[in-house]
Amino acid sequence: MPNTPGISDVLVIIDIQNDYFPGGTMELAGAHEAGQVAQGLLSRQRAAGLPVIHVRHENLRPGATFFLPGTSGAAIHPCVSPLPGESVVLKHFPSSFRETNLLELLRGLSAQRLTVCGMMTHMCVDTTVRAAFDLGFSVRLAADACATRDLSFAGRTVAAADVQTAYLAALGAVFAQVAPAAELALP
Repeated sequence: MPNTPGISDVLVIIDIQNDYFPGGTMELAGAHEAGQVAQGLLSRQRAAGLPVIHVRHENLRPGATFFLPGTSGAAIHPCVSPLPGESVVLKHFPSSFRETNLLELLRGLSAQRLTVCGMMTHMCVDTTVRAAFDLGFSVRLAADACATRDLSFAGRTVAAADVQTAYLAALGAVFAQVAPAAELALP
């Protein structure tokens, strides 16, 4: 969607890419379900004529195994494919703001409130939501339009559902309004 002065509500879709789905190299728990909810959010945003920004990660770290440049795994998943005119931000770090033009795009849209969804909750979603809060945006996070995976530390495995709950709870304490997508009404 072109930059439209006066628009204050923007949907930011973070890293809903093929490698996170079944058959990808970094499959997440609940990716399909989260992608379907994100698709619904995207449809509502488009129907309301409000801007959408897609964020796509390409992994340039040595030894990286997913989101490799030029691979189909790094492509945005078809459930949230950008339409002509919708901005796509390319990033190489967990934060969607680091070394990208996301902040410039948001300022060009006079964005005040961001609705965020995407993958991985514990990594790129968390980092981006916290950065957006620090930059002064009001942030809403669609809890059911995000997905993550099991994590391990000190010989213990934390189930994806517990990782998801912990990160959503932490973000909801200060950084964002966290709720199911259906409860995040458009303006």
